[in-house]
Amino acid sequence: SDSEILLNIFASELDNFRHYPLEADSIFAAVAATNRLIRGAYACVAMIIGHGMVAFRDPNGIRPLVLGKRDLGDGRSEYMVASESVALDTLGFEFLRDVAPGEAVYITEKGQLFTRQCADNPVSNPCLFEYVYFARPDSFIDKISVYSARVNMGTKLGEKIAREWDDLDIDVVIPIPETSCDIALEIARILDKPYRQGFVKNRYVGRTFIMPGQQLRRKSVRRKLNANRAEFRDKNVLLVDDSIVRGTTSEQIIEMAREAGAKKVYLASAAPDIRFPNVYGVDMPT
Repeated sequence: SDSEILLNIFASELDNFRHYPLEADSIFAAVAATNRLIRGAYACVAMIIGHGMVAFRDPNGIRPLVLGKRDLGDGRSEYMVASESVALDTLGFEFLRDVAPGEAVYITEKGQLFTRQCADNPVSNPCLFEYVYFARPDSFIDKISVYSARVNMGTKLGEKIAREWDDLDIDVVIPIPETSCDIALEIARILDKPYRQGFVKNRYVGRTFIMPGQQLRRKSVRRKLNANRAEFRDKNVLLVDDSIVRGTTSEQIIEMAREAGAKKVYLASAAPDIRFPNVYGVDMPT
């Protein structure tokens, strides 16, 4: 995998330093060399045996990384890094800050914290899909609430629908679970229409968007969602999704809504048009 390639590059750069144990300067130099060799999206956490933990974020800050702290009660503290702030909340760590684009964090086995900027020209270019799809709603990424971002998407989309749809003939607003639920609820509020959970989600099926192959994605949509016929029968429904990338999921879900008895099916997407390929690790069409 690409993660293993990155690991091997970082390990090779560490191996250039023959002295042992490694000093913080050497570890940061290895991170800096890795950043120069790799172009892409990554937020990495690694254990260096006999030394401690190192974490670093790509120079464009495409993927999120946060730093937290927890007091042990005896004058000592321990640190934690994670891709989302919700992990800190769950384990009782205080959120300190986002790791900056291109920055590295080194925590020794004794709990000492070292940080350093390891990129020549770091620029913040976070991935929009963290807010649209990937992240949990109770997380903060780069000081922005994911939940608030999604509610704002619903506000903007709801206002646009109300402004541009003169003969609004929908009976119910239904989210395509699970990311779009907060978005759809806000749209229903603005349009003054009922909000209903029309699909039941099978939580044992993974994310269909990132599954390899169109055929597998098509089958997985049917396994993942089941329509609640009572919410569709003889109704004009507005389905709300977080985004439309390939249209595979949307096509299947619209068909399911019709099979469940919907008279008319409208589809609204909270995210802007996906116009270009993503070459940094998210499988989007070219």
